[in-house]
Amino acid sequence: MKKKLMAVAVLSAMAVATQAGAQTQSVQDLQQALAQAQKAAADAQKAAQQAQEALTQIQQASAEARQAEKSAAESAQAAKGAQADHSFDPEKSTGGGLVYKSGGDMIRLYGLIDLSMSRKSNADKAGDSQTDMSVAYFSGNRWGLEGEHALKDTDGLKAIFKLESEYELPTGNMDTPGVLFNRDAWLGVESESLGKLTFGRQNTLPREFSKIYGDAYGSARLTLSEGGYTNNNNFKQLIFYSGSATGTRYDKGIVWKKEMGKWIVGLAYQVGGTPGDTNDGSTKAAGVAYNGGTFNASAYYNTASVDGYTHTSYSFGGNYQISKLVRVNAGYFNYKADQPLAIGNRSDKAYTVSAKFTPAGKFDYQLGWQTMNADNAGLNGGGYVMNAFGSTANVTATGTGKRKTWYGSVFYHFDKRTELYFAMDRLSTDGTYKAAQANGFDSQTEAAVGMRFKF
Repeated sequence: MKKKLMAVAVLSAMAVATQAGAQTQSVQDLQQALAQAQKAAADAQKAAQQAQEALTQIQQASAEARQAEKSAAESAQAAKGAQADHSFDPEKSTGGGLVYKSGGDMIRLYGLIDLSMSRKSNADKAGDSQTDMSVAYFSGNRWGLEGEHALKDTDGLKAIFKLESEYELPTGNMDTPGVLFNRDAWLGVESESLGKLTFGRQNTLPREFSKIYGDAYGSARLTLSEGGYTNNNNFKQLIFYSGSATGTRYDKGIVWKKEMGKWIVGLAYQVGGTPGDTNDGSTKAAGVAYNGGTFNASAYYNTASVDGYTHTSYSFGGNYQISKLVRVNAGYFNYKADQPLAIGNRSDKAYTVSAKFTPAGKFDYQLGWQTMNADNAGLNGGGYVMNAFGSTANVTATGTGKRKTWYGSVFYHFDKRTELYFAMDRLSTDGTYKAAQANGFDSQTEAAVGMRFKF
């Protein structure tokens, strides 16, 4: 019996020991599982943080990509707006230029280089011919700066400016000695509702409104941007009917132009600045134009007081796109100038017809004719008929007759910035009309080859 009780006691002790060991093992397992769960939670938290950082980086990269795409689109649009079309506007640099744009600010550095080799007859009073690297036949060499600044809290109003200088390529001389910005030096404001209002040295308003028909090289439609005629040839002289008290550009000019659908209207006033006389040296002009696409037309009225004598001109004309191949331009000019009483007044009538041919490919062609019919026109000291709007205060002799010019040209366009040209013109006069270009002879023929580069 005693042995049985001892056996039972031993077995009971073993059972208790076994149970205690099992309980110890379970606590250790739970502690290990808890540690593993805590580690897994920490790893998950770290992974979530890394995922959040990656998402932030993706969002930032996406925003930068959208901004870069927007900037590229704006740059492309600006470059597209600055590029020229296949037509040749001799007064406007259209190579694109170097453009900086930031927010509401824009500034552009641009230029045009025209190299000409020419030959002309009757180049002096002896009747000699001349071959020369001449002042540019088509376009005045120039460089310029223009820009704009958006004005806050306005209805789209922006401040605008333009500074443009002309130089002579053969010598590097300034076109007007001692005058840096002889082509343009103006400041102004512009908006869709106001139009464009500029103050300073700039093209005359009549020059702007007659450029679409004055020769074969202007743009077909009128815009608010400056333009004009060709540079240094025998058919440029028509431009002087669009002059002012200071030539074909205003000094101290105030010009307003506004586009209203297919119509453009303009007003201009040149400040005379003469002490005691607000009229002397002043010019007043008004213009209207219609841009119809196939047919475009414009007209102007112009009057100036030059050294106490009144000069007045008006003109109308336009162009018609007959087909993709041919555009025809035509215009009429009327000019009158007061002269000393003993001489009598001057009266001119002028006509021009020209055409531009633009077949497919890299070539285009121009052909034109003009006649300037002067009656009792004042002569300068050399005995040559004076340009319109020149001072007639000291006129002592006059001439009457016609000045006729034929001209033609061929352009080869490498691209929108670089082109070659060949051009010819034939000037002839009759009656007592003598042209300074022909040095007292009744005719002159000139030809030129050249290269133009725009930047």
